[in-house]
Amino acid sequence: MVMQNRVLIGAAFLALANVAQADPAPFDLAGPNLEAKVTRAGKTLPVSEVPNLAVGDRLWIKADLPPTQSEHYLMIVAVLRGATNPPPVDWFFRCETWKGKCAQDGLDVTVPQDAQQLLVFLAPQTSGDFKTLVNAVRGRPGVFVRTSQDLNQATLDRTRLEMYLLAIRALNVADQTKLKEAALLLARSLAIKVDEKCLDRAPDLQAPCLMQGQASLILDDGHSTSIVEALTNGPAGDLAMQASSTAQAGYGYYSPYVASVMDIARIFDSFRTAQYQYIPALTAQHGNQLALTLNAPPSFHDPKSVLVAALPAVERAQLPPLHAVDPKEMLCARKPTLILPVEGAPLVFSTGYAHEMTLSLSAKDHRSIDLPAKADAAQGGFVVDATALNAQHLEDNLQGSLHGSWGFEKYDGPTFRLVNAHAQAWELVYGEQGALIAGREDIVHLRAGSVSCVDRIMLKDSAGKELPAQWRSVKPNEVEVKLPLQAAIPGSLTLLVTDYGASAPQSVQLQAFSEAGHLERFTIHAGDAQGILKGSRLDEVANLVIKGIDFVPGKLASSQSGDELLLLTQDTLAAAAFKPGESATAKVSLRDGRAFEVKSVVAAPRPSAALIGKSVQPSPSRSESNIQLADANDLPQDAKLTFSLRAKLPRTFAKDENIEVATADELFSTTLSIGNGGVTLENANVAVAILNPAKAFGSSAFGQLRFRMVANGETGDWQSLATLVRLPVLKDLNCPAVAEAACKLSGSDLFLLDSVSSDPQFSHSVQVPDGFPGSSLPVPHPTDGQLYVKLRDDPSAINAAAVPTQPLPPSANESSAASFRHAAASDVAEPPPSSGRNQSSAEDARAHE
Repeated sequence: MVMQNRVLIGAAFLALANVAQADPAPFDLAGPNLEAKVTRAGKTLPVSEVPNLAVGDRLWIKADLPPTQSEHYLMIVAVLRGATNPPPVDWFFRCETWKGKCAQDGLDVTVPQDAQQLLVFLAPQTSGDFKTLVNAVRGRPGVFVRTSQDLNQATLDRTRLEMYLLAIRALNVADQTKLKEAALLLARSLAIKVDEKCLDRAPDLQAPCLMQGQASLILDDGHSTSIVEALTNGPAGDLAMQASSTAQAGYGYYSPYVASVMDIARIFDSFRTAQYQYIPALTAQHGNQLALTLNAPPSFHDPKSVLVAALPAVERAQLPPLHAVDPKEMLCARKPTLILPVEGAPLVFSTGYAHEMTLSLSAKDHRSIDLPAKADAAQGGFVVDATALNAQHLEDNLQGSLHGSWGFEKYDGPTFRLVNAHAQAWELVYGEQGALIAGREDIVHLRAGSVSCVDRIMLKDSAGKELPAQWRSVKPNEVEVKLPLQAAIPGSLTLLVTDYGASAPQSVQLQAFSEAGHLERFTIHAGDAQGILKGSRLDEVANLVIKGIDFVPGKLASSQSGDELLLLTQDTLAAAAFKPGESATAKVSLRDGRAFEVKSVVAAPRPSAALIGKSVQPSPSRSESNIQLADANDLPQDAKLTFSLRAKLPRTFAKDENIEVATADELFSTTLSIGNGGVTLENANVAVAILNPAKAFGSSAFGQLRFRMVANGETGDWQSLATLVRLPVLKDLNCPAVAEAACKLSGSDLFLLDSVSSDPQFSHSVQVPDGFPGSSLPVPHPTDGQLYVKLRDDPSAINAAAVPTQPLPPSANESSAASFRHAAASDVAEPPPSSGRNQSSAEDARAHE
């Protein structure tokens, strides 16, 4: 029942975003401050370090009002116990902030048994103020339970947004060159959506771009959701869609923060009395301080404004799901500043809930070494000052673990693999020693026992001049080094590799060669318009001419045995006149104006065949998915494709001739042949092939499929065959009665959808985020009874989806609106008598009330 209620409320939560027409007022008005501390089992923590309260906790709270405060505020702490269970009167604790003991010492509240939420009210002093507020909360406890949950959720999301914006501003002022790298780390740490196009701009334009669209920056991290028990269903919030990239009416992009603010404003707009109206307040936590921020100016005329702020929920502690970015990464224990890359728990970076954090290591004598660790979102993890480590007391390889407190709870975080710097031998990867050519940038790979502690790499030429070399780690024991050999002279070179903490660099001897261009031969297959030139220094080739046909350079490939240069011609008719076995001399021109002759060989034609036709045996997923594929070229992943080919070169099929089918990137490939039963010859000229993509490629293959003929080790050209698509299962569609409200589409494998629209023109569409793991998502209300979808594997095709639709019962607000319209219609149909002037005036007054 609880889950069902969460789903219904979550659906209403999304429907509200659709029908609203104006942005919610931003929380930008500074309100009063509160001071709060929590004591549990004899330990006291500031409220900023307490993610959740527990039964028996002693809460101290005090209003921090200025000495010049002229309006008297009554502070009331209300303890709630659920939406359907009004709290007893003695669960309301009052404090007259302007006089007495409470004004000096604050208010002490002990969390009672069965408590679930706590709210703080600041109400202007009036006659009957305490009783009025108690009756309001007890009369509709669900309103205030929901308010507590949404205020907590919005506050936690806002902490991440503010941390992101503060870091961007600070980096923009301090060092704009570091902004690009730091922005990506901030996005990972805080689960913030960053437009990477901003990072391609000039440094001084990156920060303004990154801070645009603040409402769309927050991603649902799943952890803060569990802390406040947000009313959505499924892991990471199916209805919230995990990534805030769904357009919702006038609110820009949907995010938990925007939705919470919008929902609170709507609830309180309709929930007021003649004496009081309620204004929600977000809390910014700093030590003992709770700084309240309002989205509406308070009123001191009837109805007077009551400020409402939420305290942490009373619930079981939800420890942060923090994990190492790469558990296999080896970190260097000798770096003065050690970064422990972590992700998965944005609140660790944006709040003070995680405190007293340390990295624990074990020394050779088995003593534990604890180093303070501080979360730094801009650096992508916890920062540890490792200068106190003594390398002689550490093993060469060791393990460290993160420990600390999460509120009052002990927290044991992820573990990390560390390596201690020590002298080690470096060597080049086999085969790269003879490939270095002076006069051009080159790349080599160095290997050692571990590369985690590399500090810098320098290149020293034969004259003793040192140049910095760019390098990056590609494996735990291997680095890739770019050598600036453009100005180097042939001869001996030395790479100097310096590790953190090492007294002297390790040297690696290299040799740079001055290699003259060498041309071996040019080979072209009969019928082709391209050929391969083999030799060395082929990057200097400008063109090749054979029998008056001009060939220009294409892709260059280098290996230990030499270079291979692809040469192409646009004169395809002339090239087709070459005969197998024919030989000629080709002229090769270099970029510096020199010309050389090279032998050429015309090899036998490569095998080829023409596609005659194809058919698709219907797949189970096509019927289960309720998606009607619009493009006949789309092939469901679990279907069976039968296609026929006519031999071209040679004119007949041979028994050992095969058909290779692969994806465009050749990541997935299979071979069909007579031997494995994938090919059947109709006759010597026609072959029929059967492809089962699911069996041949598995569940991860998708996109353009191509085929080519393979015979005697020679391969033909790739030809287009079909587009492989994977189909999600769309089970049902739940739609509210209001046509403008969003529907809920349920099914499985919804990440295979690119977008969903209510019309074939996609003028009202929803984009499905990358990696969407949920089983339901909000979609536009269908206009003609069916939805239209684009598949992630073929987003160019617009497909109809006939999903069974179930109407949702009208909400309470919709029923009330309908009753009002009915009553209004009745008044028009039966107007009051004209002579009853006094009666009409009374009715008008009652209507006005």
